[in-house]
Amino acid sequence: MEININCDLGEKSKLHSTENDPLLLNVVNSANIACGYHAGDEITMEKTIEISKKNGVSIGAHPSFNDKENFGRKRLYLSPKEITNLIIEQIGILSEIAENKGMKLTHVKPHGALNNMACEDYKLAKIISESIIKINKELIFLVPTGSQMEKAGKKLGMRVAAEIFSDRNYEDDGNLVSRSKKNAMITDPVIAEKHIIKMVKNQALNCYSGKQIPCEIDSVCVHGDGISAVNTAKQIRKGLLKSGVTLMSLDKMKKFI
Repeated sequence: MEININCDLGEKSKLHSTENDPLLLNVVNSANIACGYHAGDEITMEKTIEISKKNGVSIGAHPSFNDKENFGRKRLYLSPKEITNLIIEQIGILSEIAENKGMKLTHVKPHGALNNMACEDYKLAKIISESIIKINKELIFLVPTGSQMEKAGKKLGMRVAAEIFSDRNYEDDGNLVSRSKKNAMITDPVIAEKHIIKMVKNQALNCYSGKQIPCEIDSVCVHGDGISAVNTAKQIRKGLLKSGVTLMSLDKMKKFI
């Protein structure tokens, strides 16, 4: 079985440090790089791309609402045209920097509130999907498994990679447990590893209640923030390899070749 490990990186801001980025780029297979709208800047993008290239990590755009003040985590309600421009502009920004560094984008993964809203709203998911297609129909759409984005992307014939989260618990409806609840996060690396191995092997979400929801799983998202972030990522990588999984960058997976 082929599985990808991805991480949101290059998110330099007053709310987030990139201190762990070089270490995480030794662990993950694909990097979702902030394009400057919720975090990051040109220098950070260049540095993240350079390290990714050195480590054989595929790179993708991580577009969000233009809202650095709230790290892209505040829900904004924009017109279809504004959403389209938002996606196209950010992919364009990162694409140009990547090309100057001798790399090409392989995928797109929406960030924060934009991602959460599109998981729930098919119309928004379709707008985002169509915006990506306008730029490059070959870009892989990295989205939460079972989401409206997965449905929209597949309906439009996109190359869709379905992801699960290593450090988050799930509700019985398949949505992530809200960060406002005390059981939202998984902070113990060993527990996170077991959580992921079980989901990957069963191709099903582990809900906090014990319920299992069958789903497709192509990629595992590890987060770069938090005290145990790097150790959790290393533990998950080690556990997946031990379980017999082959780890690949998104663009090298047989599903997308």
